[in-house]
Amino acid sequence: MDKHGDKHDADDRGDREGGATAASPTDPRHSPGRKDHFLQLMFFQASQGAGEPGHSGPPPVATGQYVPLRNSRGNAGDRYRLPLPGPAAPIRLDSAALEVMTDLRRVSAVTIDPGTSIAAANRAMIARGVRALFVVDEARRVLGILTATDLLGERPVQFAQSRGMRYDEVLVRDIMTPGERLEVLDLRDVLGARVGDIIATLRLAARQHALVVEVPEGAASGDRTVCGIFSLTQIGRRLGIPAQQVHDIARTFAEIEALIASG
Repeated sequence: MDKHGDKHDADDRGDREGGATAASPTDPRHSPGRKDHFLQLMFFQASQGAGEPGHSGPPPVATGQYVPLRNSRGNAGDRYRLPLPGPAAPIRLDSAALEVMTDLRRVSAVTIDPGTSIAAANRAMIARGVRALFVVDEARRVLGILTATDLLGERPVQFAQSRGMRYDEVLVRDIMTPGERLEVLDLRDVLGARVGDIIATLRLAARQHALVVEVPEGAASGDRTVCGIFSLTQIGRRLGIPAQQVHDIARTFAEIEALIASG
């Protein structure tokens, strides 16, 4: 998941990570005309440059019998330095979508029980440096997603007031985004997709997150494995859009649209 600092990731505590809701019909930012304009820009711009020559790929992997690599011992006068950590490599709209997907086959998903208090969930996010948690049952079935925005936004207060309960009595299950409301993409479709295609998908659904799933070989009917997740916030950062102190999905899409139009 995204780092602290990823409705559904992980950086910027004030980021509006999982608070995506259906577009308001009264908000001109979400009007059909604006959405169509965004998608026209997206599909047009994202398609451009697709045929441009890219950087040469890595050398082919060796085949045949395994052999030791050439090596040497250091000399007394040799000096070794560690490289300075740098930002993630920049991406473009026509970059491969996999470049911005959090691959849960390589990165462990941070999970939480649905009966956990939201205060404990907040501490878990801080301790693990993430902005979103997978809500799972004892069999690790995904029940939903809980984001930092869910915790820090108005949802817990509204829920507590509507039920006549204290804020500290609100549980994860009360404010999480349930699994049936999550956007789901098939890994087979993602493999050939571009970053621009993912943004267009999220924009059309008015969502900040999308799960990527695959059907394991021999799995029972309906069983799918979540192998990745896309986060609008993470994609925005990789595109060079400054992180917002308080994340606003409409603002993020507007900034991406301006980036597309200027490109």
